[in-house]
Amino acid sequence: MLSQIARSARSGLALNTKGPIRLAKHIRPFATVEGNTPRVQPTPSRRRATPKSHDRATFTIRDGPIFSGKSFGAASNISGEAVFTTSLVGYPESLTDPSYRGQILVFTQPLIGNYGIPSATRDEYGLFRYFESPNLQAAGVVVADVAEQYSHWTAVKSLGEWCAEEGVPVVSGVDTRAIVTYLREQGSSLARITIGEEYDADQDEAFVDPEQINLVRKVSTKAPFHVSSATGDYHVAVIDCGVKENILRSLVSRGASVTAFPYDYPIHKVAHHFDGVFISNGPGDPTHCQDTVYHLRRLMESSQIPVMGICLGHQLLALAAGARTIKLKYGNRAHNIPALDRTTGRCHITSQNHGYAVDSSTLPSEWKEYFVNLNDHSNEGLIHQSRPIFGTQFHPEAKGGPMDSAYLFDMYLENVSRYHKSQAIFQPERENRPSPLLVDLLSKERVGVVPTTGMENLLRMGGAGQETAKAASAA
Repeated sequence: MLSQIARSARSGLALNTKGPIRLAKHIRPFATVEGNTPRVQPTPSRRRATPKSHDRATFTIRDGPIFSGKSFGAASNISGEAVFTTSLVGYPESLTDPSYRGQILVFTQPLIGNYGIPSATRDEYGLFRYFESPNLQAAGVVVADVAEQYSHWTAVKSLGEWCAEEGVPVVSGVDTRAIVTYLREQGSSLARITIGEEYDADQDEAFVDPEQINLVRKVSTKAPFHVSSATGDYHVAVIDCGVKENILRSLVSRGASVTAFPYDYPIHKVAHHFDGVFISNGPGDPTHCQDTVYHLRRLMESSQIPVMGICLGHQLLALAAGARTIKLKYGNRAHNIPALDRTTGRCHITSQNHGYAVDSSTLPSEWKEYFVNLNDHSNEGLIHQSRPIFGTQFHPEAKGGPMDSAYLFDMYLENVSRYHKSQAIFQPERENRPSPLLVDLLSKERVGVVPTTGMENLLRMGGAGQETAKAASAA
């Protein structure tokens, strides 16, 4: 196992030095579109950071309305998919969530930034205490009003200062009620933020569609990394599709040391060295991750190991089982969405962030629906009829709350414990605890992940700018 992981780590550090890659149109047979249904924080790169801007800002929805406001973030022009969240709190966690990669996040909460941005303190596991990843992940931010003056005992800077350092533009002073009404009626749409320029309709071709890009490749670690737990004997393999810090914390705090692998790592080849496999959250269309789906299918065919997936991980698990996924009209992004447990009849208030969902009608007979969304009746979970495999569309770890469904991690660790004990009986010589040498060799945080540049910082608009952005996104 050590030699396999070490080889992966060495190869994962190599950078792609090939020239620009143009996006090729290809068929992704699993996807359908649903109709109109009801850690010290790294120093920001100098290339990306800009002075805090208070210039005129324009938020433009493709083939839709144009909103003029004021900039209070980076002086950068970007393009992405416009989505909205109704969360009232937790904006530092939301903006650092890798699942928001490539998206312009519109907050329905009228005032954002009043408690500032906390410090990059790490906890006893070496994980960021207040952030879900080392960098700001959203391509851009849109709010009705921003608090330039903040007040909180953990705060060290303002939201505007943070966004400027991270190279992310922010628009304030716009009618977010009108924006959200449009997105609810028309669905998630391509949009653009322009700083200090008048809108030019001739530049509409500069919109970049993140759905045509494998965003998981951008946020996944490029080589394995390890997070140790001092309180237990279990060892879990995490498939990193953009894993949140609190997912890792939820595992190691319950006694499971974690080794995280790149999203396309052939996990079925090393699963016998672990007590469980976990598939993380992540951004974009799940059907871009065909290698991951294939490896998961091979894993379930060859091993009885417990498996759990969250968000994108849940969708990839469903694809590996033979089901299909659909794109929702405007997705679910909030901290207060009710999900019904079909096995107990109990309702849980959940945190969610996704634009795709599993089509439960396509689940094979050995699987059943676990949770269902009580707002739009979309699928929120699946569970195998006889094996310790399940997934949830919502986030039971929910750093910004609520914690109603955190017990699912306990359920997963119970599965891991049973598997660990059964393997100890049939293979008494088996040792799954990571060796000290392996722990020393592997990085303690994700490797080679490049910060967001807003799909991808369209500094030159127009046709040439679009080709530049597409090439950068495909690389």
